[in-house]
Amino acid sequence: MNYVFIILIVGSLIIGIFNGTLNEVTNSMLEACNVAVKIAFSLIGIMAFWLGIMRIAEKSGLVKLLAKILEPIAKLLFKDRGNNEHVTGDIAMSVAANALGLTNAATPIGLKVMKELQEDNPDKDSATDSMCMFLGMNTAGFQIIPATVLAVLVGAGAKNPTDIILPTLIVTTFAFLTAILTALILKKVWRKHG
Repeated sequence: MNYVFIILIVGSLIIGIFNGTLNEVTNSMLEACNVAVKIAFSLIGIMAFWLGIMRIAEKSGLVKLLAKILEPIAKLLFKDRGNNEHVTGDIAMSVAANALGLTNAATPIGLKVMKELQEDNPDKDSATDSMCMFLGMNTAGFQIIPATVLAVLVGAGAKNPTDIILPTLIVTTFAFLTAILTALILKKVWRKHG
């Protein structure tokens, strides 16, 4: 990836020299760096806020409550999850982090879930049905509040950054349900042919 950026930067400078627009190229680069810093700072604020909310939810027992609510669904979707009682809570945390648009927070939680599911996996060289289901759900990334995208839009100076909330909710809900359905179908197909 570094090579791609080097090629883009050097290529822009060379084209700017030949076209006589080197000043515009360097000004655009500096302006883009300025916008990137503004976006990064807006991301820091919103990420700190939502990560704090997630920590409060965890400490207050809201995550345990969410895990209890999700328990019947988790039993249906994650039948081979073993006897680890923390897995359901961690799955609930991951879904909640994705729902709030905190993909950066959902990643370490998702890795923890996969590690816990792997501990109960009898065949360490193959993924279990639960691991495949969770991977599909986590990758689809259902979002109620796309916090990271909102922060980027605010940092970039968008006039109505909240206009993306409804379309994001529709698309991520469809992707989430499609991931679950696909995992269920492929589980049956794989068993039949495997």
